[in-house]
Amino acid sequence: MAGLVAAARARELGARPSVLEKGERPGGSMLLSSGVVWRFRTFDEYRAECPDGDPALQRLVIERLDDALDWLESLGAPVTERETGNPRTIGRRFDTPGLTDALVRAAGDVRFGHGQMPGTGTRPEQPVVLATGGFQGSPKLVGRYVAPAAPLRLRANPWSCGDGLQFGLEAGASTSVAMDEFYGRNMADVDFTEPEFVPLAQLYGRFARVYNQNGDEFFDREVSWSENDLVQATARQPGARAWYVVDDPALDERVRERTVREIVAEAPTRVDPSDLPFDPPPGAVAGVRVAASITHTIGGLRIDERARVIGEDGEPIDGLFAAGADAGGLSAGGYASGLAAALVFGRIAAESAVN
Repeated sequence: MAGLVAAARARELGARPSVLEKGERPGGSMLLSSGVVWRFRTFDEYRAECPDGDPALQRLVIERLDDALDWLESLGAPVTERETGNPRTIGRRFDTPGLTDALVRAAGDVRFGHGQMPGTGTRPEQPVVLATGGFQGSPKLVGRYVAPAAPLRLRANPWSCGDGLQFGLEAGASTSVAMDEFYGRNMADVDFTEPEFVPLAQLYGRFARVYNQNGDEFFDREVSWSENDLVQATARQPGARAWYVVDDPALDERVRERTVREIVAEAPTRVDPSDLPFDPPPGAVAGVRVAASITHTIGGLRIDERARVIGEDGEPIDGLFAAGADAGGLSAGGYASGLAAALVFGRIAAESAVN
């Protein structure tokens, strides 16, 4: 999202940008997402949900997202829904293949298979926007910053391996808060492919009792609406795994268009209570083994309101910008739309770089 948006906006402003894409196709993890680009209804709600993030950056998402969504539509990105289905949020759902195609057309020069960014280890001679999608694809970096106890399943494209983070650090950049946080999902504990990223997500933890593999009920507070706090807690359990145990009332709850009963029935790791590796709680009717998976990192390079990367001396690094998951800390302490931040700061990075 961020790289294509930055190139499209820069070209619109008269520049001649090139997108150096590491992967073999465009779209990154945006292409694999549900396509919902959203914001909280008010700045105060954003702050309440993500209290540790940079308030100046968060305010820009609130103020600029609606115009940016209109801009996406003007490029020909197809909207499938104009509501998010969540009363807390405002946004639109896009068809992700159509969104990707529209941005590629607007970006112009998109080059594939670039495993090494030019000028790595040096400050750029011309403006560079880092938009490599975070570092979730690097087991080494995830182990260092996020989950040292056990590897996490990757629920994202395979090319976002921290190239932007490492480029920035070698150029003298500082990092944001929340380097140990990530957005992800607890998935049915099986190997899964890209088309299964959404259907195998087990999004009913707030209706379940949650245990680790030793039978310890480890989450002792109310699960958030996004369940991202539960995923991060699961990542710190033995093997980064957990069991969701549900009773009859839980099965009748709804998660978007499906009931919990339907999700559990389709889960390949569903077991009867008698087959749990610990004594089942009273009323249990089913258990599902889940594994923490990572979609994108939340910490990254520190940026200012112009998307300029900030150096260790607290000053912007000339010619270096970051957007998307390479720009860290916006969702610190909670969860907010990664696509929205990528869209807003992709545009801001282009405007700053061109000017």
